[in-house]
Amino acid sequence: TAPLYGNGLSELRVGAALAKRPREQFVLCTKVGRLLREPAAGTNLDTIFANAPRLDPVYAYSRDSVLRSIEESLLRLGLDRIDVVHVHDPDDHEDEALAGAFPALIELREQGVISAVGCGMNQWQMLDRFVQRVDLDCVLLAGRYSLLDRSGGDLLLPRCVERGVGVVVGGVFNSGLLADPTANSTFDYGPAPEAMRDKARDLAGACAARGVSIVAAAVQFALRHEAVASVVVGAQTVGEVEIDVRAAVAPLPADLWTSL
Repeated sequence: TAPLYGNGLSELRVGAALAKRPREQFVLCTKVGRLLREPAAGTNLDTIFANAPRLDPVYAYSRDSVLRSIEESLLRLGLDRIDVVHVHDPDDHEDEALAGAFPALIELREQGVISAVGCGMNQWQMLDRFVQRVDLDCVLLAGRYSLLDRSGGDLLLPRCVERGVGVVVGGVFNSGLLADPTANSTFDYGPAPEAMRDKARDLAGACAARGVSIVAAAVQFALRHEAVASVVVGAQTVGEVEIDVRAAVAPLPADLWTSL
């Protein structure tokens, strides 16, 4: 979860869902990098999130902002500690994240308020720099290690293996195209270019020829890399969750990867 998701609504819902579960039964991850504030007059509050509170998610990567963000997240979640905290998409705030956000999270890790420090991004290049400069436990790489885009696998993933940094891969369907390679599918949150649709259909055809699902291939492709600790998938329904869980463990023929 993250403060940005639903302007706090995601953390509230996750906290409510986990409230009756023993703490040792789950690992919870949230993010820092946005503070939810009352909007100034005239602020554009358009959002992709349904039923989101009318708050302004302000970029905030300083030490004090991160400490406030964690305090507010703990309140929304109803918890006294968080397992994993990622710095959220600091693409235009690299220096501030290095000077403020990461040192603050490392301090909280030393205090036991959080257990692991990470960073979540849709690009691999800045993550690679952070892995080299920051004492990270993990990174969340979205969309850059998939059947359609393997760019994160050349430098970042081997470096994470070398430095003992766990990798969580998100966006294994590249926001939908690999789950359903049709004309209306999206790629990286926008309409899929024709070349990408053709590539996805070719991949799906190669899977179908071997009697396997493109969804299973997409999930397990990421899981095969030694750097990858887990994969995060999005789901809109219970049925989609069940499909994704089955995809992670479905038997796949050994020659599939060569053909893909």
